[in-house]
Amino acid sequence: MAEKKRNRTAPSEHELNLEELQKLIDMLAEREVTEFEMERNGLRLRFRRDRAVSNAPEANEPPDKGSYAEPVRLDQAPAPAIPGAPAPLATAEPSAAIAEDVFIIKSPIVGTFYSSPAPNAPHFVNLHEVVQVGQVLCIVEAMKLMNEIESEVAGEIVRIYIESGQPVEYGQPLFAIQPSHKK
Repeated sequence: MAEKKRNRTAPSEHELNLEELQKLIDMLAEREVTEFEMERNGLRLRFRRDRAVSNAPEANEPPDKGSYAEPVRLDQAPAPAIPGAPAPLATAEPSAAIAEDVFIIKSPIVGTFYSSPAPNAPHFVNLHEVVQVGQVLCIVEAMKLMNEIESEVAGEIVRIYIESGQPVEYGQPLFAIQPSHKK
């Protein structure tokens, strides 16, 4: 009988656990839903994605090349836009040259990106810092839940794609890590 009582005190019907929330977010992203609202037993959820972030172009609109800038190797950089203008020097911005074997850490959920645990606290990681597997890189907040994003590889942070406090989409690149090759 005590067993039945425990089952009744389990999370109430209107609570969503992280797994259910992740499935819902995945489904919305997969189907490119721009707005979704749900109400269940007093819990109201509303997801809204700006059309500019959506990957699906509207009718009569040229296809977008993607919502996120892809890293471009300097030896594959496009020609200068202005005829006669000099091409940028390779040494001008070393972070622009990202090797092909970098590991991209992507956002596993839709939320808000935070680079530190508190507004005045130091960042979890900085550009050109060496990180270890399992080290916390940032937090992505989704519905007041703080989700720590950990490094999946050991190596050097060679690019940070987003600034603290900015919204992120599912699958959006957050960090580029040059893996350390142990021999």
